[in-house]
Amino acid sequence: MDKHNLTLLNEFILLEITDRLELQAPLFGLFLIIYLTSVVGNLGMIILTKIDSKLQTPMYFFLRHLAVTDLGYSTAVGPKMLINFVVNDNKISYYFCATQLVFLIMFITSEVFILSAMSYDRYVAICSPLLYTVIMSQRVCWVLVTIPYLYGTFVSLLVTIKIFNLSFCGYNVISHFYCDCLSLLSLLCSNTHDIELIILIFAAVDCISSFLIVVVCYLLVLAAILRMNSAEGRHKAFSTCGSHLTVVVVFYGTLIFMYMQPKSSHSFDTDEVASIFYTVVIPMLNPLIYSFRNNDVKHALHKTLGQLCNIFSQSSLYHMIHINYIMGFKLFSVCLRRG
Repeated sequence: MDKHNLTLLNEFILLEITDRLELQAPLFGLFLIIYLTSVVGNLGMIILTKIDSKLQTPMYFFLRHLAVTDLGYSTAVGPKMLINFVVNDNKISYYFCATQLVFLIMFITSEVFILSAMSYDRYVAICSPLLYTVIMSQRVCWVLVTIPYLYGTFVSLLVTIKIFNLSFCGYNVISHFYCDCLSLLSLLCSNTHDIELIILIFAAVDCISSFLIVVVCYLLVLAAILRMNSAEGRHKAFSTCGSHLTVVVVFYGTLIFMYMQPKSSHSFDTDEVASIFYTVVIPMLNPLIYSFRNNDVKHALHKTLGQLCNIFSQSSLYHMIHINYIMGFKLFSVCLRRG
């Protein structure tokens, strides 16, 4: 592309999820419900695992940070997607696009390795139960979540800065409903070989290494479970890993579907559906999976809701008593004056 065709862009245009007007309102309602469920579910999980005394184990510590990453990357995409349905304006500013890309890459990269840390936690809990509290100390847990956050921040800043330091052509339509790095690469006029290589290396290393950690940990867990003599012990071990294993299968299954299918079978509609599932639906599913499949979380949720109901009812009762007391006092004062 010639130099005179290079343009200093101030904004990009995102593609609509659908161009059919009759589907705009139903899709807005659906995605609003999904996003609000995701926010309430993940915020609830963060608060619940922070305040409940029975959820202060390493497993729930990692679950809290999984909820943080889910909330992070769904919020990076969800609100802008919903706004585009309402105002029918698919423009996104240059700097907001860069910001969206930073947070999206940071939280997704962090989540990949937090899932790996959760797999290691389950391996230690089942294969070395007597040493569990020693191995999975508070310091170790913090290291296992701090490194993913720092690494995710480094990768997101590196990729975003490299992309936005290159020259864009005059065409500013992003073939996605959010700022995706691969879609942005197609808008560049500069040589993209270096940044494409960086993205490929980081994506390959992150996905393969984290997936191998998960697979190795669960193979060792499976071997340990099969060696158990007690059927009750095997059932308890499987139920302990069930929620996390479900989350892992959904997460990596979507990744494999998005990036491992042959180019001939790729279509815009299929990629859009996979991206929506990946960025909007999965963050909603994770807290639901842990809520429905985990008895400790269900018990803590019921207890917390019960306490909130008691507080609310007591405050309402106090308010009614206070009002009746004031009214009675005024009536008594009036009677004294008349007397």
